[in-house]
Amino acid sequence: MNAPVDTDDTGAVKAGSDSLLYSGPEWDFAKVKRVYQAVEDIALGEMELDVYPNQIEVITAEQMLDAYSSIGMPLMYQHWSFGKHFARDEMFYRKGLRGLAYEIVINSSPCISYIMEENSMTMQTLVIAHAAFGHNHFFKNNYLFQQWTDAEGILDYLEFAKGYISDCEEKYGLAAVEQVLDAGHALMSHGVHRYPRPRKPDLKEEQRRRLERRTYEEQTYNDLWRTVPARRKRKGGSAEAEAVERRARLQLPEENLLYFLEKTAPKLEPWKREILRIVRNIAQYFYPQRQTKVMNEGCATFCHYHIMNRLFDKGLIDNGAMLEFLDMHAAVVFQPDFDDPRYSGINPYTLGFSMMQDIQRICEDPTDEDRAWFPEIAGTGNALATLRHAWANYRDESFILQYLSPHLIRKLKLFKVDDDEDEAEYLVNRVHDERGYAEIRRALARRHDIGYVQPDIQVVDVDLEGDRRLVLQHNVTDGMLLDADDVEAVLKHVAYLWGYGVTLTEIEPATEAELKTYSVD
Repeated sequence: MNAPVDTDDTGAVKAGSDSLLYSGPEWDFAKVKRVYQAVEDIALGEMELDVYPNQIEVITAEQMLDAYSSIGMPLMYQHWSFGKHFARDEMFYRKGLRGLAYEIVINSSPCISYIMEENSMTMQTLVIAHAAFGHNHFFKNNYLFQQWTDAEGILDYLEFAKGYISDCEEKYGLAAVEQVLDAGHALMSHGVHRYPRPRKPDLKEEQRRRLERRTYEEQTYNDLWRTVPARRKRKGGSAEAEAVERRARLQLPEENLLYFLEKTAPKLEPWKREILRIVRNIAQYFYPQRQTKVMNEGCATFCHYHIMNRLFDKGLIDNGAMLEFLDMHAAVVFQPDFDDPRYSGINPYTLGFSMMQDIQRICEDPTDEDRAWFPEIAGTGNALATLRHAWANYRDESFILQYLSPHLIRKLKLFKVDDDEDEAEYLVNRVHDERGYAEIRRALARRHDIGYVQPDIQVVDVDLEGDRRLVLQHNVTDGMLLDADDVEAVLKHVAYLWGYGVTLTEIEPATEAELKTYSVD
């Protein structure tokens, strides 16, 4: 049972009431513990969330900046780019040009949530609800994270990675290691498997397998590749038939460039292969997060909004705390208009939270339009069960395709624009009508499809018994060619890792027409 709530004549909870979890902005560990227990009761008891064990860490603003610079991980190897990011972010923060995130949360078991010591007690409460329960539930239950991440092994693997790269720096020199890391980071977004492998990654096992790989590679590696004579063409066989056989033997095309280089680069030393493997495993760890930004942040924001309101309803926080929370929440979900100087696209917090609130409305108070568009969930009355199902079984693209409603399209004032480079003006070609809603939903979903927004670059051929030139192909989407300066810079990294020349050709998939070709020797 809840303790009696001390209220004034209007029914508002009085500051300093014995039933309150805290009063005022100051926090201490006893208050954090009380808040955590109250939030946990609502999250697990009422919302039926399923989470990893939680670990709450208090850090300073400088430590938060440091976590920013090393892609938010508690353990990370050293690289010059992290220091560059730290210096930039610190300058903006000190000058008041940019604030810091309220929290950082690590997808691990236990789930680690960082809260800043500069936060007020209300902010600490919001962060615990948002990160320790909202994000935590999403990490544990979403199918992409279950397929691609090893929550129990990631911290041990990062510790191994940090130690291994540090050892390489001592043995081979800082400059040599940084050159490999620079190349690996340049290809990081093209160093992931997009489709599930038969075996879920086991990062703890990586440490044992590394020793086995090192022993094998040291026994088998030699530098004879550069002295092997060119293969003579077999009699009776066409060049095309040999090329087909060669590509099949190498399992080409291959979309994971780091994987191919790690496994196939002729002259790459074993320690460099291991560093590429480290970069590739970390890239794969973040792959689900890149596909679920809207859902992940929407889930966490919906959870903190629901929990904070329940704390207020139960008399556990007062009016002052609630007003402070609402101000913070409004800043998180603020969406500038398209003609606002602050506009930089659709805020994923806004879209995710709005869609999840809209699902709750459809489940509890549907209109006839809702019943026509969403017959399976309209009027069911169990919004939390519907949301838990969505959090577990969708990514951003499919979530938008399934649940974006005409009601929310009108509320967010969404419309579709055609931008033809040959025309002087934009064309608004989809507005708020029956066909328009469906097309707007498809167009927005596509913009959250990583397969559409990420350039499709694959290894398509290499003759290891001939000139050993690595052939890459970019399948162009909507006529969008790669930036020439970026291509040339990245191909130099590829050529360094490969050890021989590299060619990249941009192809129009429908016609197979070659649009542009780059070569690096």
